[in-house]
Amino acid sequence: MMSRGVYYLVIAFLLITGISLMCYQHFTFSVPWLPGKKNIAWDIEAKITFQANKENLPVRVSFAIPTQQPGYKVVNETTASPDYGLNYKEINGQQRAEWSKRLASGNQTLYYRVEVLADEAFKNTLMTVPEVAEILEPEPYYSALMQIKDAAYSRSVDPFTLTNEIFKELHNQDQNAKLLLNKFKKADIIVKILNLAGIPAQQVTAIKLEDGRRNQKLLTYIAVFNENNEYHIFDPTAETMGIGKDVFIWNNNNSSTIDVTGGDNSNVSFSIVRNFISDQKAFDLKRNATTSQGKDYVDLSVNTLPIEERAVFKSVLLIPIGVLIVVFLRIIVGLKTSGTFMPVLIAMSFLQTNLSVGLIGFLAIVGIGLIIRSWLSHLNLLLVARISTVIIAVIGIIGILSFITYKVGISDGIKITFFPMIILSWTIERMSILWEEEGPREVMKQGSGSLLVAVLAYLAMNSAIVQHVTFNFLGLQLVILAAVLLMGNYTGYRLSELKRFKPLAEQINSPTGQKLEADRLRQEIKELKKDL
Repeated sequence: MMSRGVYYLVIAFLLITGISLMCYQHFTFSVPWLPGKKNIAWDIEAKITFQANKENLPVRVSFAIPTQQPGYKVVNETTASPDYGLNYKEINGQQRAEWSKRLASGNQTLYYRVEVLADEAFKNTLMTVPEVAEILEPEPYYSALMQIKDAAYSRSVDPFTLTNEIFKELHNQDQNAKLLLNKFKKADIIVKILNLAGIPAQQVTAIKLEDGRRNQKLLTYIAVFNENNEYHIFDPTAETMGIGKDVFIWNNNNSSTIDVTGGDNSNVSFSIVRNFISDQKAFDLKRNATTSQGKDYVDLSVNTLPIEERAVFKSVLLIPIGVLIVVFLRIIVGLKTSGTFMPVLIAMSFLQTNLSVGLIGFLAIVGIGLIIRSWLSHLNLLLVARISTVIIAVIGIIGILSFITYKVGISDGIKITFFPMIILSWTIERMSILWEEEGPREVMKQGSGSLLVAVLAYLAMNSAIVQHVTFNFLGLQLVILAAVLLMGNYTGYRLSELKRFKPLAEQINSPTGQKLEADRLRQEIKELKKDL
C-alpha cells in the first residue's frame, strides 16, 4: 500500500506541474486566462481526397482558396501535400492553389489550411463583377425562365428587389418552377433569370463558421450586382438577402471549387476551430499576414494539432470537467446516480442539442424504454437477448422522436441522435431491475440524481470560460487529476448524511447530551454481551 507521504507528494507534483504549464502558456504565448476580451481567429482546414488513375499518370489539382473580404482578414495559410509541387495563381479574380505530381496512384489526400482573423474594421474585398452571360436554353426551359423574369421584373425597381420577386415567382408559377428544378439547381435558375434581365450575378460558395465542426460542406449563395458595382448576397435556400457574420465566403466567382486532372472521385470537406487570441498576437498576425507563423516552437496547446483532430479535442477535453463534478457530487455530497459516469455522457449529448430539448428527449427515451422493458420482463428472455432488444428499441425511439420533431418544425429535435444509445439501453435495464428490487422510489432517486448531475455538468462544460481554459491550457488536466485523487481519499461524512446525524449532534451539544449518549452506548454494550 502506498504511504501517505508518497500519495500527497504525487498530488503536489501534479498540481505544481499543471499550474506551471498553464502559466507557461499564458506568459510565453500571451494566451488570456479568460475569454473576456476576444480576438477571434478561425482555423479552417480543407481536406481534399481523390483517387489517382491506375495508369500512374501525372496529377494536377486546382483548388479555389479564399481572399480578403469584409469582416475577415486572411492572415496565414499553409498546406500539407507530401511529394506534390505547389503554386498559387489568380484566375479571373479568384485565387487558386495548384498541386502537381509526376506520378501518382491510389488514394490521395491533400490539406489546405487558412487562418482568418475576425475584424469588423476590415472592409477590403476582391469580389469582381461578372459578365452577363448569354442564356441559350432550349425550349420549354427558355420560355419558363422568361415568364418568371417578366412577372418579377414588372414588380421590381432594382436588381435586389428583382431577386426577391424571383423568389416569390418560383412559388407563384408552380409548373414553371417544377420544370426548371427538374433540370437546374435553384441557384442556377436565379442566376439565369437575372442574366436574362441584363443583371450581373454569380454563384459564390461559403462555409458557416461553427466552432468544433468537422466534415462540413460549402454552401451556395448568389451575389447580385447593380449598375454601381455594389452587390448583395442572397441565400437561395432561405430566400433572404444578406448573410450572417458567421458565414465566410470561400469561392467568390462562378469557377469550380476543385478541378482534378489525372484522378477521379474528388471530394472536399472542411474542419473548423475557433481560437481566442490576445491583442498582441492579433497585431502580430496582421503585421505578418503574408508569412507563415513559425515562432511557437514549443507551444504546448492543442492548437498545434491538425484542425480535424483539434475539433475532436474541443469536446474531449471537457470530459474531465464533467468527471470532476461527478466525483464531487458522489463522494463529497453523496448523491446517487444511475451509473457512475452516465451523466457525463448525457451532458455531452446536451452540448450537441440544448438543455431543454435534451431533457425532454432523455425523459421520453427512458420513459418509453422502461415501459418496453417491463413488457420484456414477462417473456423471461436471456440477458443478452433482452439487452439487444432494448438497444434496438432505443434506436427506434430515437428515430421516431427525430422524425416527429422534424415534422413539427423543431429542428433541434433531430440532434437527439447524439445520445449514447448503448449507455441509455443499459440505464433502462439497470433502472428496470432496480424498480423490481428496490421499488419506484429508489428509481426516482437515482434517476433524478443522474439528471441533476448531467445538468450541472452541462452548465459547467457549456461555459465559455471553461471551454476556453480547457482548450488552451492542457496543464488544467493535471490539476483536475490531482483534485480527483485528493477527493478519492475522502472518508468523512457526506453532505447528504448531515441531516441523518443532525439529532445526534444536537444531543451531544446539549448540556446533558454527553451523559445521555454515554448511558445509551453502555446499555447497548450490555445487551450485546447478553446476546453472546
